[in-house]
Amino acid sequence: MASIFSKIVNREIPAHIVAETDEFMAFHDVSPLVMGHLLVIPKKEVDYIFDMDDKSYAGLTLFAKTVAIGLKKAFPCTRVGVAVVGLEVPHVHIHLIPMNNVSDMNFAKAKLQPTQDELAEAAGKIKAVL
Repeated sequence: MASIFSKIVNREIPAHIVAETDEFMAFHDVSPLVMGHLLVIPKKEVDYIFDMDDKSYAGLTLFAKTVAIGLKKAFPCTRVGVAVVGLEVPHVHIHLIPMNNVSDMNFAKAKLQPTQDELAEAAGKIKAVL
């Protein structure tokens, strides 16, 4: 069964996509820790990041770096935090999170519930600088 991220890649469900290549995609998390919280994925469905072949793993990392640079411009912050948790969705994904303090990356805290308009606005800010 296709993961929710594969359904986003296949345009079966909508997402606020900020960047995309033939192999990778970045989109705004629908339940972000902070606004600007992005998910970066390979389009090819792989469950565990360390099961990726070396070329795809390196490509994903470089794509995430490019997106993170744009994210920091769109959402000024001290750092863009990077996390790979891998338990929520069985499809490799890297979290990119604008952060000004360590609590901005606390996955145990309540997630935001932004409207579709707020997500579209955030995604537009990031796309504008990429």
